Formats: sequence, structure tokens, C-alpha cells
Amino acid sequence: MAFSASKITGLRGEQFAAREYAARGYTVISANFVSYTGEIDIIVQNKKKELCFVEVKTRSADTYFPPSEAVDYAKQSRIISTAKAFVKQTGIKYRSVRFDIAEVLLRNLYSADINIIENAFKADSF
Repeated sequence: MAFSASKITGLRGEQFAAREYAARGYTVISANFVSYTGEIDIIVQNKKKELCFVEVKTRSADTYFPPSEAVDYAKQSRIISTAKAFVKQTGIKYRSVRFDIAEVLLRNLYSADINIIENAFKADSF
């Protein structure tokens, strides 16, 4: 199966972001979780049992706008719905939930600048 250039860029960004979370002491629980409501790029958990749902936005380093601007209200709603589906489906235990955006600016195939925006948006109820 051949992937488009944008798909490859996105997957590369997700790899960089997952490594960054692991370096910060998080455990990667799932990647590319899909339900009928949507997809979540990365799901991580820290030692305090804080469950983090991460939307990764990858761009080339010469972009003019922050990648996080692509995560509008509709996208946030889909992520929250998908996070609820993940918890229900897996029965995972957690103390709190957080929604992050990982901005990945690719310098080349082997290096990137990563900006983690913790609590980028909130769920009214979870």
C-alpha cells in the first residue's frame, strides 16, 4: 500500500511526538486509536494515572501558522467523543484526563522541533 506524502509526514510527526512523551516519562498506551467517532493519534499515561489524549499536528519547519490552529472546535469534539469511546472500550483506570496538542515542525526526516501544549482544550464532561 502506497502512502501519500502528507500521510508519511503525519506518521513521522506522530513518531517524534510519541518519543517526546516517552522521554518525559509517559507510557504510550495506544497509537492511532479508531472508533466510529474518529481517531486519536496518541494516548499516553503518566505515573500519576493522568490519561492524555494527544492530537499531533505536523508541518514543515517553514510554516507560517502554528499547527495547533488546525484543531478547531469540531475536531476537539470528535477527539473528546473518541476518548470516551476508548475509555469505555478498554476499561482503563485513570485519575484524570487531559487533551494535548503536539506541534511537530519537521526540519528533515530525522529531526524535528516539538511543542507540547498541555491541556490544549477541555471536555465539559468526561
